[in-house]
Amino acid sequence: MNLKQASLDYQRIATSLMFLRAHYRERPSLAEAAAQCGLSESHFQRVFSRWAGISPKRFVQYLTVEYAKQSLAGQGSLLEVSAQAGLSGPGRLHDLFVNLEAMSPGEYRRSAAGMEIGWSVVSTPFGEASLAFTSRGICHLAFLDQEDPLRVLTAQWPQARLSKAPREAETLAERIFSGAPQDRPVSAWVVGTNFQVQVWRALLAIPVGRIESYQGVAANIAKAKAARAVGSAIGRNPIAYLIPCHRVLRGSGEVGVYHWGSDRKASMIAWEAAQCRPKAAGLEE
Repeated sequence: MNLKQASLDYQRIATSLMFLRAHYRERPSLAEAAAQCGLSESHFQRVFSRWAGISPKRFVQYLTVEYAKQSLAGQGSLLEVSAQAGLSGPGRLHDLFVNLEAMSPGEYRRSAAGMEIGWSVVSTPFGEASLAFTSRGICHLAFLDQEDPLRVLTAQWPQARLSKAPREAETLAERIFSGAPQDRPVSAWVVGTNFQVQVWRALLAIPVGRIESYQGVAANIAKAKAARAVGSAIGRNPIAYLIPCHRVLRGSGEVGVYHWGSDRKASMIAWEAAQCRPKAAGLEE
């Protein structure tokens, strides 16, 4: 995958994705969707299909609340799916293996002064993002809109030494987003409470193309009554996409709040579904 091209394509059609999500019940035409981003029908079809891998007509069905509700209702727990697949644990279902290393807030305060962090703005299939890493792994990934990435990083890591490292950051982005087979795990390094880290580990068990509810995540960590606390921990996720908080929805199938925009979250879920099930029964070109 050419991440630069994918990022440009996403930014070109983002307004059409918002339109399709808002008006899917009205079955908008290709011409109406193309007009939202100022493209001709044929040009829009080419750009959209290059980005999504399927046509706009098929893609829009993955954007619906009905699709999300059916997906949530028709899947067993992650532990059940793991057992059926003969795997050793739910984390094995994640097609991008991630080694998650955690540090408590207290440990961070004692050792973070002077930490070396490399960072850069990188291209992703969902627009540009800032990516930062230490010798222990990726510590930050955030999609950019109007935020100043350096300001955000400085606020998160006030005592660290930040240095631009575009080549290393681009290599990491390629490993995360390209979809190519991985010969070794991607390392992530996070700072959080024990509960937050437990929730983030549970998110890593949600594979591409699958979604889970907040209540489902709470049940998977044996805290069925803690759905609200789970939602709060998910909202504190410091590494977008790699720790896939975007794959968690409300039990109603609604996308809910997402730090980088609910329209982006809905598009991410639909994009992943399209990558995994491009020939799903009943979806027409």
